[in-house]
Amino acid sequence: MTQPPPSWASVRRSERLAGTPAVRRGGHWWLVSPAGTMLASDHAFTAELDQFAADFADANRAVAELYAEPTAAGNPAREDRR
Repeated sequence: MTQPPPSWASVRRSERLAGTPAVRRGGHWWLVSPAGTMLASDHAFTAELDQFAADFADANRAVAELYAEPTAAGNPAREDRR
């Protein structure tokens, strides 16, 4: 039995996982395209999406920490851009 499309089938680009068609809502991964929305139900696939989302969040936190550090000679992320 197929799931009915969710009421939020139209999603903003910022809601997608790193620009992919994957969106996590209500504890489930959904694949969203202009043609429609599909529940991702394959356990191996959704486990990979979970891992990718966790890795992506960790990378974003690491970059944010670099930018939050005070300007220092050893921190190329904070050097003045001219």
